[in-house]
Amino acid sequence: MRMSKTLGTILAIAACGASAAALADNPVGFYVGAGIGDSQIRSDDSYYGYPGYYNDNQFAWQGIIGIRPIRILGLEATYIDFGTPYRHNGIYDYNVSGSDSHPTAPALFAVGYLPLPLPFLDVFAKAGAARLSTNLTDFVQQPCTAGGPCPYFLPTDRHQVIDTRFAYGAGVQSKFPFGLIVRGEYERISSQFGDPSAFMASAIWQF
Repeated sequence: MRMSKTLGTILAIAACGASAAALADNPVGFYVGAGIGDSQIRSDDSYYGYPGYYNDNQFAWQGIIGIRPIRILGLEATYIDFGTPYRHNGIYDYNVSGSDSHPTAPALFAVGYLPLPLPFLDVFAKAGAARLSTNLTDFVQQPCTAGGPCPYFLPTDRHQVIDTRFAYGAGVQSKFPFGLIVRGEYERISSQFGDPSAFMASAIWQF
């Protein structure tokens, strides 16, 4: 028991020392990173009163750059690609025309950290604005043909919608030696096409 307490004390002191050294070398807390995760892409459109004709989970990725000049507050810029959904259209068991969307966004966040008495662990929330780009592809059902797929869809129009939207998120991260930070977080952007969101796991390097 005494040895366990001694080891815990040594690890805590080492973590504090590493944090102090990193802060001395990097007074603004500059960091970069990248992450991958699982996104949820929705459609808020409706067809004869039936809303949300797709709600897909897809592979997502992001790039991160940020600063943390003080312990409880930072500023972070990200680029998020939420992926492209597999088109699910339908009322009951009948396929109908509809759209796919591919949302991507650069975003700028203010990040607030809880003042926990643990130098190796952070809990944070963030809010900001995203320049959401939604690439929309419209499809229409084609009549069945002999020997061909039934039903099948053809793209009829492709267009892009770009708008500045509210973005937010929250997560937890753990600090390791040599400036490595491992983070898990949830991010979401408000959109008239269905709010794209993602659970991300990221590796970050703090200089």
